[in-house]
Amino acid sequence: MGARLAGGGGGGGRRRRGHRNNAVMAEINVTPFVDVILVLLIIFMVSAPLLTSGVPIDLPETQAKALSADTEPLTVSVRSDGKIYLQDNEVTPDKLVATLQALGKDGPEQRIFVRGDKTADYGTIMQVMGRLSEAGYKHIGLVTLEETGG
Repeated sequence: MGARLAGGGGGGGRRRRGHRNNAVMAEINVTPFVDVILVLLIIFMVSAPLLTSGVPIDLPETQAKALSADTEPLTVSVRSDGKIYLQDNEVTPDKLVATLQALGKDGPEQRIFVRGDKTADYGTIMQVMGRLSEAGYKHIGLVTLEETGG
């Protein structure tokens, strides 16, 4: 009985297979699509941390925990050479507050993060913080890295 099925079905199976090879394939092959999506995901995962801030600064480390933020704060960066940046644009100390007021949506309630390079002049960082405080900004935070190790 097994031999009869194999013998009888073999010829018909060949005809069907031959017929299928000539027909147009109606299935969508999603493997290349998935490959492209995975490559894009990896690219975005690698590049996302690099997009957070365009000014390269070597931040000091502390044991303080990260603050939770409801809105996106504005970032003032002080580089080791004393240059001051608001977001990614260089500003002079005299124009810092005016530029900040033009960018800020919340006025004096605007959250401002000050990022100071650990080799930057302490006086320059304090000058920036003093100008921000003098302009009435109340929510000023210093950005540091979390300490690694003991």
